[in-house]
Amino acid sequence: MFRGFAHVWTIVGLGRDLKPRAPLPLQVAGERVVLFRDGQGQACALVDRCPHRGVRLSLGKVQDGCIECPFHGWRFAGDGSNQLVPWNPDAKREQLGATPLPVRERAGLLWLYTAPGLGAPSEPAVPDVLRRDDLALSGFAMTFDAHWTRVMENSLDWPHLPFVHRRTIRDALPLRPGSRLDISWEERPWGGRTTTAIDGVAQPITLDYRFPNTMHLHLPAGKRIFELMLTALPVDDTTTRMLMVTIRDFLRSRLFDLYFEASGRRIGGEDRAVIETSSPTEVPPPGDERSVRTDEPTLRFRKIYRDRLMDSIAGEPDR
Repeated sequence: MFRGFAHVWTIVGLGRDLKPRAPLPLQVAGERVVLFRDGQGQACALVDRCPHRGVRLSLGKVQDGCIECPFHGWRFAGDGSNQLVPWNPDAKREQLGATPLPVRERAGLLWLYTAPGLGAPSEPAVPDVLRRDDLALSGFAMTFDAHWTRVMENSLDWPHLPFVHRRTIRDALPLRPGSRLDISWEERPWGGRTTTAIDGVAQPITLDYRFPNTMHLHLPAGKRIFELMLTALPVDDTTTRMLMVTIRDFLRSRLFDLYFEASGRRIGGEDRAVIETSSPTEVPPPGDERSVRTDEPTLRFRKIYRDRLMDSIAGEPDR
């Protein structure tokens, strides 16, 4: 399960995306997952496969805090336990459960742990800014026809800004003839922080890599908070669901969400047009491509991926 992306916490969406009585289907690293809310409103996650005949539970409905299989009406609680087998009052329901996955709702976001079971060895590393209660979060998703590692490394890549984004955010890293760009990487418990200097002058934007698959951009906004989080969520070996979340303490009305989404989609579209042409679709070994000094953040990510994720796999649960 979750080959190449196992045993990690990942953001999979906004908490408000998960409605009280509507299953939310996802695919993460080749595994179909369904999220739903139980009778207490808590987020739950199961492998999106009924243990009876293998159909997708997400095609069913949420009834009495359980998800009901659309095929034969078997019902499963958030912990995977079987609560009902129609026509079979004598069924050994304790042996007929679905496969649960750890899920948390923290700071307005949904986090999934990519291994079966109810427990996880850690909790999601929530950025400090999200612990505030005066923020507005808005988000959207885009699909990229590329391996998630290409999308992730692009989000950590400073030098592409004045070229790929010449029509939108090129001034975030102003290019002048003969300029020298220096990029520093500081190790952090959750990943790494990068800052830049042009010809020795420090630039105001800070960019974080948060293991395993999130970029967190800190934008200067005076006394206001304006930050972006981009998560490269693997769907399968050739598809990525890019989640972009805007974090702000101004223009908090939902009416402004469309504005920030339109701006984000324009920027994401510029990236997609280039990333989808990358060959191979997955980042290759370091020696297979030519790199330079300003590639340090992407090279660090590649090493982390190869050392900690590429060969990872979560075992199938005992049945």
